[in-house]
Amino acid sequence: MLAGALPVRDGSITISRLCDLYMAQYTGRDRTVPQRLDFWRSQIGSIPLEQLTDDEVHLGIEALTQRTSRYYAGKDADGRPIFRAKRKPLAGSTINRYISALASVLTWAIRKRIAPKGFDHPVRRIELNREGSGKTRFLSDDERRRLLEACKASTWPRLYLLVLMALTTGARKSELLGLHWRDVDLERALAFVDVSKNGDPKGLPLLPAVIEQLHQFKGAPTTLVFPSHRDSKKPISFEKPWHDALKAAGVKAFRFHDLRHSCASFLAQNGASLLEIADLLGHRQISMTKRYSHFAAGDRSALVERVMGDIR
Repeated sequence: MLAGALPVRDGSITISRLCDLYMAQYTGRDRTVPQRLDFWRSQIGSIPLEQLTDDEVHLGIEALTQRTSRYYAGKDADGRPIFRAKRKPLAGSTINRYISALASVLTWAIRKRIAPKGFDHPVRRIELNREGSGKTRFLSDDERRRLLEACKASTWPRLYLLVLMALTTGARKSELLGLHWRDVDLERALAFVDVSKNGDPKGLPLLPAVIEQLHQFKGAPTTLVFPSHRDSKKPISFEKPWHDALKAAGVKAFRFHDLRHSCASFLAQNGASLLEIADLLGHRQISMTKRYSHFAAGDRSALVERVMGDIR
């Protein structure tokens, strides 16, 4: 086999080695994938691909049910992600993400002709946990006002800008923290995300209030919009000022990701269609956007009345 070439129809390759090859070509933006594959390395890493069955995968899932959940807490001095443990057990949806990570590796091995002919994908016989429609927490008008005021008073000067952008664009935290000044076009009032979580390019519309804030901090094209104090090449870890602002504003049970929900909810309440909201948020499937459909109930009633109100 040539150096750098992938093995061909090699059932003897171990799951650990297969994960290494997969990550070497991985271009996604989900930073939890390495952590999840590390788990599978610890559980089934020494097993040759041709000997992997759904029984070994099932035992791994059983081990996951004994784990507590974790949260991302930034990166260490070497740039490696830090995950800290919580007291709660892993949610069914989280376990599904671990299963999905392994399934992606095996599917990739089949597509790249690494797996032996007739390889039986063991994850396809694994039943996923049932998931709800997702937790949807959004700000009330009063909470929004209080939170923005608290962000303005933050010891980190850019917190207000970050929260305002999240609230008005519906962008994910990773998308905002990955922005460089070269991605921001103040004249056209747009910021460009090269690759979103779904792998698609994305344009973020910038309101005048956001542009005003951006002008105050504008830096060199190659620098991050929200850089770390310690290393300007890395994004800021802003958990403390964010939680301080939530506490000062009296906003409880609210995550940064809920700013995305709040954006969608405000749009739906003010007449935006689900397709328009899906386009802004970058949803590939409209089912992801349907959680906001109840806000548009009044608009649906008005539509039916306008089109068919004279039927008797």
